[in-house]
Amino acid sequence: MAVGLGPLPTLHPVAGFELGIASAGIKRPGRKDVVVMRCAEGSRVAAVTTTNAFCAAPVLVTRERVQGDVRYLLTNTGNANAGTGAEGLANARRTCAALAGLTGVPETAILPFSTGVIGEPLPVEKIESALQAALDDLAPEHWAEAATGIMTTDTLPKGASRQFRHAGETITVTGISKGAGMIRPNMATMLGYIATDAKVARDVLQNLVLDAANKSFNRITIDGDTSTNDCCLLIATGQTNLAEITEASGELYTQLRQAVFEVCMEVAQAIVRDGEGATKFVTVQVNGGGNHQECLDVGYAVAHSPLIKTALFASDPNWGRILAAVGYAGVPDLDVSKIDVFLGDVCIASQGGRAASYTEAQGAAVMQQEEISIRIELGRGTCSETIWTTDLSHEYVRINAEYRS
Repeated sequence: MAVGLGPLPTLHPVAGFELGIASAGIKRPGRKDVVVMRCAEGSRVAAVTTTNAFCAAPVLVTRERVQGDVRYLLTNTGNANAGTGAEGLANARRTCAALAGLTGVPETAILPFSTGVIGEPLPVEKIESALQAALDDLAPEHWAEAATGIMTTDTLPKGASRQFRHAGETITVTGISKGAGMIRPNMATMLGYIATDAKVARDVLQNLVLDAANKSFNRITIDGDTSTNDCCLLIATGQTNLAEITEASGELYTQLRQAVFEVCMEVAQAIVRDGEGATKFVTVQVNGGGNHQECLDVGYAVAHSPLIKTALFASDPNWGRILAAVGYAGVPDLDVSKIDVFLGDVCIASQGGRAASYTEAQGAAVMQQEEISIRIELGRGTCSETIWTTDLSHEYVRINAEYRS
C-alpha cells in the first residue's frame, strides 16, 4: 500500500562501488534475488547488526569479517539462513568461497547477507549458479536494480541519495534498504547499504553508522519484532582527492554526517511507509521526558499497542487506548496530571483526562489522514524522542499468514 512512497529518487553512483543483480530462482523462477556489490580496494566498511540472540548465520560471518579488508557484499533474498545451526554457518561461508573463487579475492573479503524465510536450509547451489551473472552485471549505476533485488514482502524499492561540495570536490552518499515486516530494529528483516566516496577512518566510520542508525533505523517499528537478520552497512570507498576524515569534527565531517543521516532517515522512513499492510504513516513524538529512555519506553508502548494500531486502521480516535499505553510504559512515579496528549494539533487529553476543548469530530478528522502524528508531553524534563510506525490492518495479517505459502 506504501503510504506516501513513490518512485525511487535519483540514486547517484558512488565512485568505487558497483552493484550487480541476477536470478537464482530461490523462491520463484525468474525473480532477481541475488545481489553482488563490489567495493574498491582499500574501502572501509562499518556495520550495525541485529541484537537478536538467534541471529542468522550470515550475520555471524559478517561480524567476523567486517573489520578486515572487505571487497564484496553478497546478498540473497527468499531465504534468511537463520535458525539453521552449524549447517547454515557452513553454507554462508560456502557461498562466500564460491564468490571468492570467481573473483580471486580471499574468502574473508566477502560479507554475506540473507533475508527471507527463517529455518529453511540455504539453497547454496542456486546461489552459486547465479554468481557469475551478478558479476557480469556489475555497474556503478545499478542502485535502483539492486534496491529491487533485495526486496522480500516490500511493495516498492527504497533508496536515497545526497551530494555536497567541499573544497571543490563533490562527495556522494547513496543508500538502499529493504524491509516491510518483522521490523523493530535493535540494530528488521531489514537490510541497509549506504556508500560514500569519502575517505573515512574506520573508527570514525563505525561511530558514524552507529549514530545514524540510532536516529533512523532504530527509531522505526512496524510490528515490534526484531529480525534475526538485520544489518546496516556504511561503506567509504575513499575515491575522492580529499584528505581522510580521521576525527568526528571539522566542516567535512559535519557535511558528511548530515548527508549520511539524511539518507538513513529517508530509507528508514520508507520502510515504515511500505510496512506490510500499512494504510497510515504514524509519527509518535514524546517530549518532556526526564531521560531519553523513558521517552522511548512511552513511544514504543504507544507504537506497539495492537489496540492503538487497529484504531488507527479504523480511523477511530479512541484516545483512551493511548492514555492506557502511556500509563503501562513503566515510567517511574509518572504524574498523569502533567501529561498532555495530541492527535495532530488537536489536544485530546490534558491533566489526566479528556481535554475540555476536545470533540470527537476533531479527533476523527485527524484519524482520517494517511499521515498522523501522536504527540505526548510528559512534563517531567527536557528530553525528547521520535518513533515512526504504522497501523495494523487485515492485510498485515493476510501477508504474514501466507508468508510461507
